[in-house]
Amino acid sequence: MSQIIPYGKQFITDEDIQAVVGTLKSDFLTQGPKIVEFEKAFAKYVEAKYAVAVSNGTAALHLNAIALEIQPGDKVITTPITFAASANCVRYCGGEVIFADIDPNTYLLDINSVKELLQNSPKGTYKGIIPVDFAGRSVNLEEFRGLCDEYGLWLMEDACHAPGGYFVDAQGEKQFCGNGLFADLAIFSFHPVKHIAAGEGGMITTNDEKLYQKLLSLRTHGIVKNDSLYTNSIDFAGGKETYPLWYMEMQELGYNYRLTDFQAALGLSQLSRANEGVEKRRQIAERYYEAFKNATFMIRQSGIVEGHAYHLYVIEVEDRLGLYNHLRENHIFAQIHYIPTHLMPYYKQFGWKEGDMPNAERYYRNCLSLPMFPSLSPDEQNKVINVIQEYYNG
Repeated sequence: MSQIIPYGKQFITDEDIQAVVGTLKSDFLTQGPKIVEFEKAFAKYVEAKYAVAVSNGTAALHLNAIALEIQPGDKVITTPITFAASANCVRYCGGEVIFADIDPNTYLLDINSVKELLQNSPKGTYKGIIPVDFAGRSVNLEEFRGLCDEYGLWLMEDACHAPGGYFVDAQGEKQFCGNGLFADLAIFSFHPVKHIAAGEGGMITTNDEKLYQKLLSLRTHGIVKNDSLYTNSIDFAGGKETYPLWYMEMQELGYNYRLTDFQAALGLSQLSRANEGVEKRRQIAERYYEAFKNATFMIRQSGIVEGHAYHLYVIEVEDRLGLYNHLRENHIFAQIHYIPTHLMPYYKQFGWKEGDMPNAERYYRNCLSLPMFPSLSPDEQNKVINVIQEYYNG
């Protein structure tokens, strides 16, 4: 049988393995020194002030929703073209998810669709916006920040697809995904198919110290271990002039969303090659683009965009189902990203239906994510290209 070519795949080196083994042989398996080292290195990579490592990207979204104080009934706007977790974090807190359509050219949350929602409702109706850097293409957060400031909203960036991605602001400066300059909070994922693989894992970045401190507490059961933050008396704690070393306080309801030290070690090792990985992804994207730029069966393809991190390379084609099946018959496992979230049965119960998001639904009918990962060889990519061309050219 021919080797399967998946749509995404982790790339683990001997250096990665040794980093994990070294941590497994150390005194710490969880919440040890590698966590802080990973957080500091990641914050530096995306040019943010603070980073908080957590167990996965969904945990990061959930903690952000709590930190931003989403309450039952609060309305939050997001995109239907994303993994469901981007919306689910609002539901975890009892909030109401309001979908806005995508820009059919970028596949990102359409700011004009969001403006229409805000303009047609009294101020205060909505609490925040969660744009997604879908496929690795950065949302222009400068524009969304202006909209949020106008309407008094918070802004949470889902950057799971886009470490190393950026957009160019109005002053011509590169603004890296997750740098905290425009969004209150941002989140990343370290799932195996992502740019940085740690098995599982996530990261929250922010420039807001108050949110940072709250997230540190929420990540670990709502417990703080800091003399300056304690509220009980020293006598109660068992001390005389200072709090004893054993003392800690649970000050709010938190969660066990901690990352392990050996996952952080793997993440750190992978982070050291992050720029190289993004560059390889861009080279793969360029080869796809050149192969298909004049194809008559192509409705639209991702193209080459400055700052795009290319977690995915998406094409829109005629006869998508036929091509999908043909690729699988040839051991090429392309994927669909995503079934529109507003049409998932869970969200349909709230009244969402076909026709509500015409751009997102049209995109879904034709979209296909081609194999995209740094270790994809030229021969493998050529096979993908040839099988697609053969299918349409008979």
